[in-house]
Amino acid sequence: MKKLALAVFTALMIASLGAIAAPPRYFVDQSKLPFDQTAGIPTQRLWGVLNNAGFRIEVPGNWNGRLVMWAHGFRGAGLELTVDNHPLREFLIANGFAWAASSYSKNNYDPAQGAKDTHALARYFFDNVAQPRRVYITGASMGGHVTAVVAEQWPQSYDGALPICGVLGDYELFDYFLDFNLAAQTLSGVGRLYPFGADYLTVTVPATKAGLGPAFPFALNGAGQNFMSLVQLRSGGVRPVFEQGFLFWNGVVPNDFLFGLGVGDGTLPRQPGVAVQNSDVEYHFDADPALTPDERAFNENIQRITADRQARRIDGIANVPPTTGDLRIPMLTLHTLGDLFVPFHMEQEYARRVAAHAGSHLLVQRATRDFGHCSFTPIEFVTAFTDLVGWVESGVQPAGDNVLDPAVVADPNYGCTFTDKTAPRFWDQAGLGFLKPAACPAP
Repeated sequence: MKKLALAVFTALMIASLGAIAAPPRYFVDQSKLPFDQTAGIPTQRLWGVLNNAGFRIEVPGNWNGRLVMWAHGFRGAGLELTVDNHPLREFLIANGFAWAASSYSKNNYDPAQGAKDTHALARYFFDNVAQPRRVYITGASMGGHVTAVVAEQWPQSYDGALPICGVLGDYELFDYFLDFNLAAQTLSGVGRLYPFGADYLTVTVPATKAGLGPAFPFALNGAGQNFMSLVQLRSGGVRPVFEQGFLFWNGVVPNDFLFGLGVGDGTLPRQPGVAVQNSDVEYHFDADPALTPDERAFNENIQRITADRQARRIDGIANVPPTTGDLRIPMLTLHTLGDLFVPFHMEQEYARRVAAHAGSHLLVQRATRDFGHCSFTPIEFVTAFTDLVGWVESGVQPAGDNVLDPAVVADPNYGCTFTDKTAPRFWDQAGLGFLKPAACPAP
């Protein structure tokens, strides 16, 4: 999958969290829609614009009757709408699967529009290409949010879902960004109040990092250690690869990326009012549920934000749609353990919601030992997809990881089962070997 430069990505994500301006004039450059045959396999390739969204469709000559939809991730606030090929395109075509992908008719963080446009494209395929025997929905990051929404909204039209690195906890992701920044302000002693103001990144954040240690994040004082522990617990609990992820996201990724995600006024596209909150959170520096005196003082001192009632209303796909957990079709998910942009606790939040709807038998979740966002190897992605297909078509549920038992998640070997141990990881390729997680046991 193509990745935006993180510096640009930060600015765009910040813009998406700001106040809603006049409706933008999105456009599709139709000259960029055509795409060539790949791997010498004859295919039918279609492209065009549907409901103001660009699309691509590809059907191999030996089509097996299966359609795989692709939901792309966050594209920022730009006006041009672009289409991805499915990241498993070569595998899909070689194995007889058709695929389709939409640009969506809007950018910004708008999974509701992504869900509607992706589903509309599936219907277009049914009406204008052929009626598939099976339909799968796949997506990454915000596209994982789209994938879950599509699976929950239209279960009669899809047979299986595969969200990877997905925002499966909807508003909980933005609450986590708030947690990160408010906790840093409280523990560092800088104490800047939210919303933070235009000079937050240039003036406040340098002072904040200095208050957390002499060389944040690589050398921390006591306040910095408490901050790191709090972020660990709020992002998924004690687990392997977290420390490497903390160093990577705070010390390698440029432009104070995680601090930048707290900039804005707390509004989201489609949402009237502030949509983030921490008024319901009890913060801890360790896994003991009993509050220490330091934790009690922190909870008393941290700024509390309560979302406006209308900003988090449940209104189907009319607003930022919640992932309710009302799952009716098999779903298999993938998530890296050290991702602190869309952290592992997204999986835990969704698992709890599905369990509340008595649907845990339809959910299989897998952790991999990496700290990048959506940093899966082709083997990890293909294995997850083929296991999902096997589950749907044979009725035999594949294996997964327990994401809700803290003792299981904290095991030093957690995440090894589904991690590809054959391909080089990106830290080796990027010269970040000093962040390499401990090796998994030999099989």
